[in-house]
Amino acid sequence: MEHSGSDRFKTGILLLAVLGLVAGLGFYSVGRSDIADTIWLAGVVPALLALLIEILRSLRRGEIGLDIVAALSMTAALVFGETLAAAVVAVMYSGGTFLESFAEGRARREMHALLSRVPRSATRHQNGGLEDFPLDEIAPGDRLLIRQGDVVPVDGTVASDGAFVDTSALTGESLPVRLTRGSDAMSGSTNAGEAFDLTATRPAKDSTYAGIVRLVEQAQASKAPMSRLADRWSLGFLVVTVSIAFAAWWFTGDPIRAVAVLVVATPCPLILAVPVALVAGLSRAAHFGVLIKGAGALEAMARIRTLILDKTGTLTDGRPQIVRIVTADGMDEAQILRFAAALDQASKHPVAQAIVAAAKLRGLTLPVPQDVAEIPGEGVVGFIEDCQIVVGGLGFVLQRVQEPAPSHPDMEAGALVVALAVDGQLAGHLVMSDPLREGASDMIARLREQGMARILLATGDRADVATRVTAGLGLDGMRSDLTPDQKVLLVLSERKNGPVMMIGDGVNDAPALAAADVGVAMGARGAAASAEAADVVLLVDRLDRIAPGLEIAHASRRIALESVVAGIGLSVLGMIAAAFGYLTPVQGALLQEVIDVAVILNALRALRISPRLGLSDALPSEHSSKTDLAQGTMA
Repeated sequence: MEHSGSDRFKTGILLLAVLGLVAGLGFYSVGRSDIADTIWLAGVVPALLALLIEILRSLRRGEIGLDIVAALSMTAALVFGETLAAAVVAVMYSGGTFLESFAEGRARREMHALLSRVPRSATRHQNGGLEDFPLDEIAPGDRLLIRQGDVVPVDGTVASDGAFVDTSALTGESLPVRLTRGSDAMSGSTNAGEAFDLTATRPAKDSTYAGIVRLVEQAQASKAPMSRLADRWSLGFLVVTVSIAFAAWWFTGDPIRAVAVLVVATPCPLILAVPVALVAGLSRAAHFGVLIKGAGALEAMARIRTLILDKTGTLTDGRPQIVRIVTADGMDEAQILRFAAALDQASKHPVAQAIVAAAKLRGLTLPVPQDVAEIPGEGVVGFIEDCQIVVGGLGFVLQRVQEPAPSHPDMEAGALVVALAVDGQLAGHLVMSDPLREGASDMIARLREQGMARILLATGDRADVATRVTAGLGLDGMRSDLTPDQKVLLVLSERKNGPVMMIGDGVNDAPALAAADVGVAMGARGAAASAEAADVVLLVDRLDRIAPGLEIAHASRRIALESVVAGIGLSVLGMIAAAFGYLTPVQGALLQEVIDVAVILNALRALRISPRLGLSDALPSEHSSKTDLAQGTMA
């Protein structure tokens, strides 16, 4: 509500300034200059008052911005009766602030859908029934129902025979975890199996998820604010402007010359060209699925020198995929995959869904299973084409075969085995893992070309898993078994090497994303907390989109700087001409308008930035995102 009120205020100021300028010109054209002066004054005063309030706020923060130059020019023009010049300046200044506010407002609107997954209530057993209660009313000892797909709302212990939860957003463990009765379940994890009961052990405000949210707030509060590119030029430009205006008045004794200098000096190339170039960059980045929350974040992206990557769901796909099929009893790989997928059609388990997707990608025809019985979190039993099929964990399947296997299959770190038995005989198994995203190596090489000096991995997963996944990537370092606060410390320690970008997708990444100079969240499937804490959200599930995002940021900032240098150079020439009496205040305002048009047209080139894409030249379709699930199936 605070942001929307500010947006409406800035829009109102711009409308008043524009209406005042246009209406005043109308009366001036019919010879009623007295009425025109009054209308121009009415249009300028609201903009000037808003500007003075903003200047006072900036001075309290110890900042000196371009607002002072604009305020001086408007005030001087009004004092010496140059109301038309003041009206033109008011329109130019309010237009620039409106553009910046518009860009930030659009980013906030895009975030609304991403934040809809945050749990706000819980289903509690009450008086023999089930009722929904707000999270803050849940107390230790309450028995809650956690349905399939629900996010666990508070910390607690499993009160059912078992539960199957996805903790990847919290711990980085890519595969779901089996919990037994009495096991601890962390808030923020997702129920990946059948519904289960949970006994709350902590109130929501003291839960794991709430603790991470507090870390996010602390990181955001301690994060240095991003300075606008325009403000970094402001002090020097202010000194030059005041010096020329004072000299013109001192040596000629004519205050109108000083007014003309100030009007020409109104830093419109900075006020207008910079936000136009950056807003155009934001729009261009969004076209490629990169949502950047404001011009400050876009500027910061162009200065990044260190990148820290999360593993699960970021550097890797975050979903189990088949990496190897091992056969036994004379059955080939296609038969094993077909039987396993056919039976798994009856299960909603994420591993089962991944097997079905892999079979469909390979073009296998899957018959309808019969007499299916699923043991949640363990496996599935049923009939396929008159054959009794058992699919599930190795231990689950071995209990149902006639001759137990002599030994467990060899597995790499972090892998999962799904075994298959046909008519009481072990037929083989599928080795599933969370492999590296396709194109990750090329993406890292491209980031090196763009000037990324250090690229690190930071994960809550085990060291052996992280080492296996990142082998051959050429990273500059790896940190494993990290808690959320340790990720924040890593970000802060890396700042000694320059601005830091952090990319993650889980709840445990949110504090580090907030602490980084630029936090990037995988918004397509990532946690809402990370999307909220981040400065940039990848709206498509493609890590390689960060490279074109950075390229657009670099190009947008370069175009903005070109506009600034050219515009300020022309303004300084105009100031000198005004100081020697060759320009009146109105003529100076018109000259500044010509300069504005030139630099804005140059800034709009940011809309035509064409970054080089990695894997394809188009945004991924729904079909391609599904096929990603089964990449690496044929080993």
